[in-house]
Amino acid sequence: MINEIKNELQNHNGEWSEKNGVHEFKALIAERKAFLSKKELSYSARVKIDEAAKIVKFSEMLMEKGSGFSSGGGFDSDMSVGFGFKKEVYKTTGGAREGSIEEQYNLFGKKYEYKFDYKEIRAKVEGIAQKAGYQFEYQILPVK
Repeated sequence: MINEIKNELQNHNGEWSEKNGVHEFKALIAERKAFLSKKELSYSARVKIDEAAKIVKFSEMLMEKGSGFSSGGGFDSDMSVGFGFKKEVYKTTGGAREGSIEEQYNLFGKKYEYKFDYKEIRAKVEGIAQKAGYQFEYQILPVK
């Protein structure tokens, strides 16, 4: 089944890795460059297949990675003048199926310009699981 999932996602320009039975798909979806700094936004989906219980466990998240200096003080910057850091908080509670990925998507959409449909990837994995007779289990926390 994992090969079928990989084939279905091959047009999304991501890379697969596997560790301890958890298959992870990562794709770079946006990038921002500024003077002496660079930030990247990546999508990660984790899939674990429990053959005995016939369950496909799935989780997804957006991750921001940055390097370089951040001096702040610019017109579109939300940091103060000088070097420092910024803490961002978003809600991860609630039983909604969209969970934190939707909040992350909306939050990062304010900082990055991208066209990426995470719901399409989830739907493809869920469809393959159901077609094979497996239960699809979405998890907000990363699958381990």
